[in-house]
Amino acid sequence: MDIIFGTHTLQNLPQAIYKTIIENEKVRDVVDIEGQIQEGLPIKRNSQFSASVTIMYGCNNFCTYCIVPYVRGRERSREPEKILEEVSDLAKNGYKEITLLGQNVNSYMVVEREKNSCKSEIDSFAKLLYAVAKIDGIEKINFISPHPKDFTDDVIDAIADIDKISRIVHLPLQAGNSKVLKQMNRKYSKEQYLELVEKMKQKIPNLSLSTDIIVGFPGETEEEFEDTLDVVRKVNFEQIFMFIYSPREGTVAAAREDQISEEIKHKRFEKLQKLYESKVDENNEKYIGTVHKILIEGTSKTDDTMLTGRTATNKVVVFEPQKNSQIGDFVEVKIKENHKWYFRGEIT
Repeated sequence: MDIIFGTHTLQNLPQAIYKTIIENEKVRDVVDIEGQIQEGLPIKRNSQFSASVTIMYGCNNFCTYCIVPYVRGRERSREPEKILEEVSDLAKNGYKEITLLGQNVNSYMVVEREKNSCKSEIDSFAKLLYAVAKIDGIEKINFISPHPKDFTDDVIDAIADIDKISRIVHLPLQAGNSKVLKQMNRKYSKEQYLELVEKMKQKIPNLSLSTDIIVGFPGETEEEFEDTLDVVRKVNFEQIFMFIYSPREGTVAAAREDQISEEIKHKRFEKLQKLYESKVDENNEKYIGTVHKILIEGTSKTDDTMLTGRTATNKVVVFEPQKNSQIGDFVEVKIKENHKWYFRGEIT
């Protein structure tokens, strides 16, 4: 007999039952029974000037290494009017920087469009970006994390058109080999990823990219890992978030018998890290002498007489205060010195 559960409820089962269901592959389907999204719940903010706004919950992708769909349920998007109301309220309370959040943020409203259940003209992520950008008081917009397979032309055009959107886009790669990507259920190939990067770079001025990479996915050969290094060289990522593969109980990848040894995984991780760090100074040199609009986030962690903020590409900049400069202000800062992991600059 097949057993059907909403994936968001699986983690609430007793561990022995959960393990039995997963190991015996008795979960035949996923029922979308999450219900309505609860609005108006109190949110604790850690900053007076920057805030995160969740625009959707859950995930429909079922990457074979990831437990998220099983514990957070299927994709469902918040109503755009509720999102815009929250952002407007934040702007009225002095917030200037907004980060839009979702497990796959650029698939916002995809499920609703497929079900013909959209009640608003704002029925895509691109349209939401334009709407958020029109809100007075919001001066900088970030978003994480998009999925390469859902990075449509209208989203690329929106980033190019809207100056408020950060010029660093997080584009998770996970692996650079097409066979490994297929086994991960990522739904794009190495070639498709590189084509998307090229299209984005052609359309978006001053674009920088960050990414996620998993090292040591089950069955990954040394030659397949070299494909990942090849993509890193070709794209020249501004930032790389590197992860050594770790099995998550209940996922497809965790059940595979061709797990990579910890020794090999760590050697590959070190190789990737070395390649990335070899490019940092070279990438930083292009910033010297350039001017950036920066939100003053606070004082430097190493020198409380200095202020700190980030460029539109998320580079940390430390600079001396001026008489009228205050935390929460946007200022124009000229980059003067490269200190590898941060810059020294001065307010112009």
